[in-house]
Amino acid sequence: MINFKNRNILITGASGGIGNELVKKFISLGGNVLGSGTKNEKLDLLKKTNPNVKIKKFDISDHSRIESFIDEVFLELGGLDIVINNAGKNIDNLSLRMKEEEWKKVIDINLTSTFLLSKYSIKKMLKNKFGRIVNITSVVGHTGNLGQANYAASKAGIIGMSKSLAIEYAKKDITVNCVSPGFIVSNMTSNIAEKVKLYLTSRIPMGKLGSGEDVSNCVAFLSSEQAGYITGETLHVNGGMYMS
Repeated sequence: MINFKNRNILITGASGGIGNELVKKFISLGGNVLGSGTKNEKLDLLKKTNPNVKIKKFDISDHSRIESFIDEVFLELGGLDIVINNAGKNIDNLSLRMKEEEWKKVIDINLTSTFLLSKYSIKKMLKNKFGRIVNITSVVGHTGNLGQANYAASKAGIIGMSKSLAIEYAKKDITVNCVSPGFIVSNMTSNIAEKVKLYLTSRIPMGKLGSGEDVSNCVAFLSSEQAGYITGETLHVNGGMYMS
């Protein structure tokens, strides 16, 4: 059975729909969890519903502070064994209308921030010669999507980056993997028009959207001792919508 007793875990984007499920899952499996996000009220609610979680407000777009953020997380948790890079952003627009700032902001938050969080976390993990990093990507990083050139590029970039990090640190027992959700019931999909949801569902062989728990189950496995010989891989959670 998967057990995270004595494991110190950071989850970014912890106050969102998938983030909430990740926090709940890792706490239920005995982990010492710190969840970060950008909004105090959402973090307070996360703490209220998960009393054992530690919370910390941090904006991952502030690249100059990421190293000190990881230092603070390390001290607060008493170590750092597992990092789940879940935080991300989308600013959708057709490519011909997409402003350079819209492109740059999504790349900076989704890709560059994930790289820096991974980099400084690995520095901590090297001392113990153990670590698990799981990066949350997206099905659109494999398929592309209308109006999401920036988002798709950022998620595809995370996959390539994760493979490179996996190669570099495999001998130190630090694994780096991705979980690539399809269309999951979350804050991001709640704003999709009903007609669009029906169309999306028709493209999913299982005929339904996934849940945050579907994602958290896969993340927990890749973070566990049982997945110690798996690195540089992407686990797809999309109901059969995309099969690599």
